[in-house]
Amino acid sequence: MNEQSSQTTNTAATAALLFEAGALRNLPRTGWPYDGIPLSATETVAEHSHRTTVIGVALAAMEGVDPARTALLCALHDLHETRIGDQTPVTRRYVTTADPRKATADQLAGAHPAVGSTVAGAVEEFEEGRTLEARCARDADKLDCLYRALEYQAVGYPTGGKVERCRAALITDSARSVADAAAAMDPHQWQSTLLSAPATPASS
Repeated sequence: MNEQSSQTTNTAATAALLFEAGALRNLPRTGWPYDGIPLSATETVAEHSHRTTVIGVALAAMEGVDPARTALLCALHDLHETRIGDQTPVTRRYVTTADPRKATADQLAGAHPAVGSTVAGAVEEFEEGRTLEARCARDADKLDCLYRALEYQAVGYPTGGKVERCRAALITDSARSVADAAAAMDPHQWQSTLLSAPATPASS
């Protein structure tokens, strides 16, 4: 295969990967029904990944590590679920699924080499959890679940101890402090506070 043909193949495989990533918009987070939430009311994996990324940026800044690297790990941490689905802790007690790194490698087959190394490296770092950025990203994953549980509770859904389980799994001091502050708030407090405050005048 000549260089031009190889580049065309790499570009096509990369384009296909991006279509695959969009499938996360239609993949529900399957753990919530175990906590009393109807499947019709659950979030998608893409929705979870978005706020996880924002939380990761905040935690990394608070911990004094690289927010951009943490954001990358958060954004990609569930990409493999297009292949193996959203496995709950209950499911994993009985069913053995592919390692996320193996699924990611298959997803990246044929993609542009720089794309492959970037994505695979981020997934490997998240799964190993050894760097400070990875610890922030893993905490962000749990902290988003905690936030969502609080939001479900606020509209009357039970969550079966989800807040407590997520809080117990947090590693960093920043994540624990944010979790405690969130648990003491009305999930809609940000909106009520905003609406009761005077608007900032527009600069001329």
